[in-house]
Amino acid sequence: MRILISGQTYVPDANGQAIFTTNLAEGLVQKEHQVMVLVPSDTLRTRRESRKGVELGFVPAFSLAPWYPSVHITPLPFPFVRRFFEEFQPDIVHIQDHYFLSRSVARTARKRGLPVIGTNHFLPANLSRNLFIPSMIRPRVIPSIERALWRNMLSLYNRLDLITTPTSTAARILLEQNVLPPVEPVSCGVNLSLFRPETSPNRIAIRRRYGLEVEKALFVFVGRVDYEKRLDVLLHALALLDRDDVQLAIAGKGLHLLELWKLAKELRLGEKVRFLGFVPGEDLPSLLVASDAFVMPSEAELQSIATLEAMAAGLPVLAADAGALPELVTNGTNGYLFRAGDANDAAARITLFLDERDRWPEMGEASMRKAAPHGLDTTVRRYEELYGSLVESHALAPAAKHIPLQRHGSVAEER
Repeated sequence: MRILISGQTYVPDANGQAIFTTNLAEGLVQKEHQVMVLVPSDTLRTRRESRKGVELGFVPAFSLAPWYPSVHITPLPFPFVRRFFEEFQPDIVHIQDHYFLSRSVARTARKRGLPVIGTNHFLPANLSRNLFIPSMIRPRVIPSIERALWRNMLSLYNRLDLITTPTSTAARILLEQNVLPPVEPVSCGVNLSLFRPETSPNRIAIRRRYGLEVEKALFVFVGRVDYEKRLDVLLHALALLDRDDVQLAIAGKGLHLLELWKLAKELRLGEKVRFLGFVPGEDLPSLLVASDAFVMPSEAELQSIATLEAMAAGLPVLAADAGALPELVTNGTNGYLFRAGDANDAAARITLFLDERDRWPEMGEASMRKAAPHGLDTTVRRYEELYGSLVESHALAPAAKHIPLQRHGSVAEER
């Protein structure tokens, strides 16, 4: 098949959508499909290049820096999108978001009678909680903003043939918004050959490379350092602990980094917290192997690829009891859940975990077992099946707005 994918981001960007899009595109190429991915350019010029067999088309865009340096807007994408369609001639289109570029891609696909599938990585909280809104009016303003954000998203996604989203929790969230097309949970997947426990890692050398203490228990967070990740909860939890045998490494960058650095200083956490900045993808497996547990305090996760990667590497997980994280973490089995936003409960769970050192290997093995069904090969194979069903259905009934699919465990069947 000739598969055209579009979205706002692609590796080397280090967010979940970029990692999923890249893994999917490269996995499809390995299955001998032809794949083109359209993303915003970092300049006002269009270009095309090939990476690992994936054709990348860059659509002219301008940056929102310095406010949002990672965001690029494609103001007039249609003529460039039309040109890429004419050159590539896709059989099916798969969008990753509802912004300008993907809207143009979906509209162009519809004009050509092509099936369109959309994966939802979006929660309004991922945007609304990073807006610069005075704290005194946030409780009144944020709900209205989030309702408007949902309406904007659904104005596109309700016109698709099928919506996928990473977890059953994420699917239920969509169904609560009265979404129209079928919704199917399909894991974002994890590269189990890359993220795995090493049999004899030099943990000391790896920790020293990152300036981390060798003897202390090491908790690691990997991801965007933005407000909705709620890393402030972890800093407050560490300040509540009356012990010095633990340290937290925060790997990533984002809008909230400076505020977190200031908070760590105010709480006098000193060497208990290390800000590692951006860690390249090729270095992440080593960092995870050198750690004792992964922490994810976010309240707005539809799955969390970073958590899956840590689990596949054999790490126990301490996570907020929010969003889709309870689908990955079972209390007392492969880690612990703490009440979202509650530093006292997080501190209690951290203490419990630290006092159970003899159970860490058992918890790590449980994490690997829970991560195993999320292998990237399984994800790619499921998308091949969905693409094939949609292409076949459109060939039989090209004028249909929404094409019924043979679904395997689809949440749409519950409606």
